Amino acid sequence: MTRKWLRWMPAVVVPAVIAAGVLSASLPANAGDPLPEKTPQQVLLMLAQHGEKALSGTLEQTSALGLPELPTSGPGAGAPEAAWLELLTGPHTARVYLDGPDKARVQVMDRMAERNAVRNGGELWFYNSKDNTAAHMQLPADATARHKDSPSTATPGDLADKLLAKLDSSTEVAVGPDTQVAGRAAYNLVLTPKSGTTLVDSATIAVDGESGLPLGVELKARGQSEPAFSVEYTSLTLGSPDAAIFNFTPPPGATVEEVPLQERKAAAPPSDVAQAKAAKRPTVTGTGWETVLEFPAGAMKAPAADEPRSGAASLLDQAAVPVPGGRLVSTSLINVLILEDGRILAGSVPLERLQAAAAQP
Repeated sequence: MTRKWLRWMPAVVVPAVIAAGVLSASLPANAGDPLPEKTPQQVLLMLAQHGEKALSGTLEQTSALGLPELPTSGPGAGAPEAAWLELLTGPHTARVYLDGPDKARVQVMDRMAERNAVRNGGELWFYNSKDNTAAHMQLPADATARHKDSPSTATPGDLADKLLAKLDSSTEVAVGPDTQVAGRAAYNLVLTPKSGTTLVDSATIAVDGESGLPLGVELKARGQSEPAFSVEYTSLTLGSPDAAIFNFTPPPGATVEEVPLQERKAAAPPSDVAQAKAAKRPTVTGTGWETVLEFPAGAMKAPAADEPRSGAASLLDQAAVPVPGGRLVSTSLINVLILEDGRILAGSVPLERLQAAAAQP
């Protein structure tokens, strides 16, 4: 059960990645005032200088990756993998509340249910109204410092930093026409691959014209008019939310699981853990937008034949098509090649590039 809740965590937090970084801006940018012209370097500097404070807002996420929609009922529909993958196969709305580094609440609004992740100091709660289940854990005193770089708690600044840190001569960086996000004037920082073979057409970051806060991210795929993936604020209020929002009590009748902290620690010696991680690290070929990752056989555990089909397996069954040497899961932004020998290759490149990488000694 512990692993279930820890793996379910990203299903709640992923939509908040655009909301987690906040600048202490006293007043919103006036939507009626034109923004002063800035160079790409100046907009990048605005991104780099933003800090974290507090906010409340609503996020809208859409995706058009070409993946089949996961079933909402039946075997595997409630699995943590299904919840995570379902975020990539349809639109979602999330309410986000932040107050400093150790108070946060994210509410993902499903069709007929709601998922919550609540942190209040050292307490962490996860709740799913669909089956009225909750999990509770007590975080260590140094949780904020230790989890600062965790992908599940990445701020928009972290997201932008990681994206922009990889920029090189393979990418053109420009400032596009100003835009409006959640009633705030914003710069459009546009990243365009120079490669003619990558599946990615462009990546755009909406940067608040006053504070530098990332307000939204949009990814476009080649040959597709609508965005392949986008997430942005539809409403935003800077400042501390009501403190009561971060208090959580499970509803009557809820099944509550207490997750001991020690269960999250590795049982194997550090040297063994390091060796195991090294054995599963991918091999990298190509550069820039044409990078291909190759995972060795066994790096990603497949479910046993007698196990219930999870959300991931269900999606694989529906989306994978036979190709020479294995199966291909194709989306508008990334291709994943699953070889018969157990290796997995992935990249924002056509199938032929994956097959060529797989053939290298």
